[in-house]
Amino acid sequence: MAASAASRELFTEGVRAVLHTWPVLQISVDNGFGGVYGQQKADWMVDVVQQYFHDNVEDFIAELMDQEFDTVVDDGSLPQVSFSLLQLFSQWKQGALQQLQHTINTLTQKKSQRSKVTAPPKESDEESDEDETQVMECDSSTPSVSRTHPPPPPPQDEEDGWTVVRKKK
Repeated sequence: MAASAASRELFTEGVRAVLHTWPVLQISVDNGFGGVYGQQKADWMVDVVQQYFHDNVEDFIAELMDQEFDTVVDDGSLPQVSFSLLQLFSQWKQGALQQLQHTINTLTQKKSQRSKVTAPPKESDEESDEDETQVMECDSSTPSVSRTHPPPPPPQDEEDGWTVVRKKK
């Protein structure tokens, strides 16, 4: 199907809705894991995912999270996010634009209901000589995120199954 510019933009909007409602990416952006330009990187990610869509989406997103946010996604959410993107792509490719718009609206409503999670304050350079991991504690409705730095507490399973590990370069 030769996609019209309007339908291509709708698919891009769908990719944006999936990525912007993905807790792992949002926690990474909210906590500065991607650096000063984390939000711009997340927006850029929408465009490159849409462009790269015909290749292996899951591996590509995992690589982006690792390279741009120093985040290793090991919580099992990558297949779910990839499947959502594939569904959006399928709807877009088949010309099911009303269904695609409905899916986007549902995801956008889901984003507005998500809790904000913040990382604990960073230690000074003198205190962070050790190469260890720090885990943020979240309520059971939000994912847990771990970053490289101070001592690791024992691993805890969250009820929702979301876990994010930030690796040190």
